[in-house]
Amino acid sequence: MLEYIILGLLMEGDMSGYEMKKTIDMSVGLFYKASFGSLYPALKRLADKKWVSVTEEEGSTKNKKIYSLLPAGRSSFLLWLKEPLEHSRNEFLLKVFFYDYLDEPTRNFRLGEYQEKLNQEIGRLQAVEEVVEGELSQIPNPENHYFRVSVLSYGKHFFNMEKEYIERLLKGAASKHE
Repeated sequence: MLEYIILGLLMEGDMSGYEMKKTIDMSVGLFYKASFGSLYPALKRLADKKWVSVTEEEGSTKNKKIYSLLPAGRSSFLLWLKEPLEHSRNEFLLKVFFYDYLDEPTRNFRLGEYQEKLNQEIGRLQAVEEVVEGELSQIPNPENHYFRVSVLSYGKHFFNMEKEYIERLLKGAASKHE
């Protein structure tokens, strides 16, 4: 999956590994986490396949490498993008399915902990949304980014839905023991 994310980013233009990581964190990081430890091996695999090229930035004292999309990489990315959409598995729901086996204090702690993570993600997405709105107001064709921006909206709705679900679980578990 990471290889296709990289190819998609390079559809926008050449980037360094650092710029890719930063872009991933601020965009698809909503639903996909990537570390430098996974990013650089993926870039090497793509270079080995001749899907991306690597050049050292001129005048850089830090041997900064710039990655560019090659025609074979563009073709592979577009073929992948045309494949049918698939519903992914969700470990969160799998664990909740078995939460009847957990003791109540641990269950409530884990649900509360997850609820706090959701609150942080919702806050982060609201901050990103403000930045995106500002950026979109300054570009000539903001409608060309419709699907990209729709993922941000999906993320906000998704995290709010999960937050409401957790609240119902906690209330339901509390009323079950009254």
